[in-house]
Amino acid sequence: MSDNDVVLNPKTKTKPKVERPKLYKIILVNDDYTPREFVIMVLQAVFRMSEEAGYRVMMTAHKLGSCVVMVCARDIAETKAQEAIDLAKSADFPLMFTTEPEE
Repeated sequence: MSDNDVVLNPKTKTKPKVERPKLYKIILVNDDYTPREFVIMVLQAVFRMSEEAGYRVMMTAHKLGSCVVMVCARDIAETKAQEAIDLAKSADFPLMFTTEPEE
């Protein structure tokens, strides 16, 4: 090697490990005052369920006390749950949705 030779050392590229965001469950809580038809309508409007899927979710919550409606990212879960609660409040019903982290 002469004095004019250039030595190139390749740089190693490192990829940072990015974790997936935690998923959150949206849970429908049963109550004895909100009509079944209204619950199904909310599930169709907010969560884009078919009438049959909405009926199954509503009946599961009715029989067991609560039912997971959807699992998604935290911000989406909180937004959809609040949208459903607001829709019920505007119709004077105590329908409740909660969110919690998926395990």
